Amino acid sequence: MNKIKFSIIIPVYNIEKYITKCLDSVINQTYKNYEVIIVCDDSKDKSNIIVDSYVKNDKRFIKCFEKNTGLAKAKNIGLSKATGDYILFLDGDDYIEKDLLQKLVDEDIDKYDLLRFQAREVKNNDVINEYNEEQFISKNGIEAFKKIINYHYIENSWLYSYSNKFFKENNFSFNEGCVAEDYGLTPLIIASANKVKCISYIGYNYVQRDNSLMNSDDYNNKIKKMDDMLKQATYQKLELDNIKNSEIVKDFLDDSLIYFSTRLKYKDYRKYNKILKKRNCFKHLKGTSFRNKIRCFLIKFNSFFFFRYIKR
Repeated sequence: MNKIKFSIIIPVYNIEKYITKCLDSVINQTYKNYEVIIVCDDSKDKSNIIVDSYVKNDKRFIKCFEKNTGLAKAKNIGLSKATGDYILFLDGDDYIEKDLLQKLVDEDIDKYDLLRFQAREVKNNDVINEYNEEQFISKNGIEAFKKIINYHYIENSWLYSYSNKFFKENNFSFNEGCVAEDYGLTPLIIASANKVKCISYIGYNYVQRDNSLMNSDDYNNKIKKMDDMLKQATYQKLELDNIKNSEIVKDFLDDSLIYFSTRLKYKDYRKYNKILKKRNCFKHLKGTSFRNKIRCFLIKFNSFFFFRYIKR
């Protein structure tokens, strides 16, 4: 029996309107050597029933069930079950192009720790935006990050195919209990890689829905996200100290913290802004050209004002 090439990990919770299209996009892959590990939480809708029908009809589909997992834990459970040479993450409300896996094989995936593809944003079956970023052939993690930092969706785990061996040798795991779990791990994964390839091919469809976790209006969730990002940035910076020339990755982590703090109410922004300044998160903002120097000055002076009213 041939060894499984891809393990596709899909967390599922209350997405009955989307999960069928997601799973069909996997079923319809032109490349067939894969397994699908579906990690189901205790959904209140029919998501689990739909998943059961796929598991029953296709032996490549494996269901894991655990209550109150959260995305980070669900991904870790999937990773613990993955037997494929390469790992992909797929959110249960999104879907992939039918030739994604074949495209990855054609791009000599075996030569790389990490292979990045691109995404489009979709809403109500209409394409909103497409991102066919500039490709590169092979770079180490830091050099790759210098390119990827100019792309869209830098830290989203679902835009990469990972070598299972590379993942496990580095003991990577998502920080359970935290939201923004991709921010808390993907930058470190990229920086740690020896060989990274990026292709301009758009293989992932990122579905924009109003009631998703990322688009939630729950303000308490935004506060938790800020706290979790602080926690995870601290962890990654400690790990990045062991990687030469990793300052660009640390700067990205700081920039993300600065920006997200401006999405909070002003009183909370001021609270977290003091924390960020105490942690020297603004120290890399210097600028080279006159315009960049002015931009950096404004962000240091009042990032809330800059991101809310100047740069929209």
